[in-house]
Amino acid sequence: MVKLSREILLFAVGGIGGLIIDAGIVQLLVGLAGWNPYLARVLSFLIAATFTWWWSRNYTFAARASNRSAHAEWLHWMGLMSIGAVINYGVYALLLFNFSILHRWPAIGAAAGSAVAAFVNFVAARKVLFKSPKASA
Repeated sequence: MVKLSREILLFAVGGIGGLIIDAGIVQLLVGLAGWNPYLARVLSFLIAATFTWWWSRNYTFAARASNRSAHAEWLHWMGLMSIGAVINYGVYALLLFNFSILHRWPAIGAAAGSAVAAFVNFVAARKVLFKSPKASA
């Protein structure tokens, strides 16, 4: 139970880092570069998801193995996180569609989407990708 609690805490820390990256990039692309908020979110999410993979691999699930090369692990991570991404982006788009003020503040929608998808992402990462304990050296 302590190990699970530690993983949840570390996953949350990585998720907050990912959220800061995601929300920061989407806000910069929309606010400073004039990007469409829907397109900007795709790029910001991909960059943030790459960070959360790195974080999870090195911290959250450091005691677990995926038994894949780093490249294959990243691809599997992105595939699994696509489930959470659909939920995440759906909440984001739904909020932007219903609250036009969020077109100026898309980071709020990004935060809401990230929060809703976090549970799905944790379970997928722990139960599917990083399911095996690392072998002792």
